[in-house]
Amino acid sequence: MPVLRTLCCTSRHQPGSSLQAPVPGQAVPLPKTYGMLLFRGYELLDVFGPLEALAVLARRTKIDLYMLAETLDPVTTEPLMPSMNKFNSSFFPTVNPTHTLANAPDIDVLIVPGGIGTRSPFLNDTIDWIAETYPKVQYLLTICTGSALVAKSGVLDGRRATTNKASWSSMTLYGPTVEWVPKARWVVDGNIWTSSGISAGIDATMAFIEHLYGVDNATEIANIMEYERHADPDWDPFSEIWGVTSD
Repeated sequence: MPVLRTLCCTSRHQPGSSLQAPVPGQAVPLPKTYGMLLFRGYELLDVFGPLEALAVLARRTKIDLYMLAETLDPVTTEPLMPSMNKFNSSFFPTVNPTHTLANAPDIDVLIVPGGIGTRSPFLNDTIDWIAETYPKVQYLLTICTGSALVAKSGVLDGRRATTNKASWSSMTLYGPTVEWVPKARWVVDGNIWTSSGISAGIDATMAFIEHLYGVDNATEIANIMEYERHADPDWDPFSEIWGVTSD
């Protein structure tokens, strides 16, 4: 199994046995704690795609994961409204949170997934928590329509961001002062990373890993996953497929 190498301040790598703390001269320490936000009706791959890449990273450096929700009840992917499950399917896995939003530990990276649950009118406490928590984190990552929840919180006001192209018209309404980028696999604005629909979250996470740990480390993680990355943030054929164009 390949061994990740130590990051240096120029993002070039020297041989080493594991990832280490940043060397002198690196302005911001590497994040150690990740929080995945959960809510009813989250999209499975929005959560577990990024977590797979980070789980491989966690085998090579010390990072911690917290699964965060309003309560400690198992969080289901089942939509809240029966009209969103018109075939009465029962294909809805659940995840057990580790902490509630009220007792969430300090985190360095907050990840906000999307899913049909972002349309719920009962997420005000979650949205308020995003607004309160953002100033305390090093990085904020959104996957798919998770950017709509963050837009509702006001955190994206005046920033560049993207979201799921299949849901573009409905999701961008939640951020009238956001500079929505219609053709993008992911967008970076300061310490906020927003990605397009579902699988784009894996590419954005891989790019995030590359940004912090260098291209060699990101490549090794992708190879371990046998995952073929899209490394260009402007690669986005789905904007045309779904008819999303610049105004």
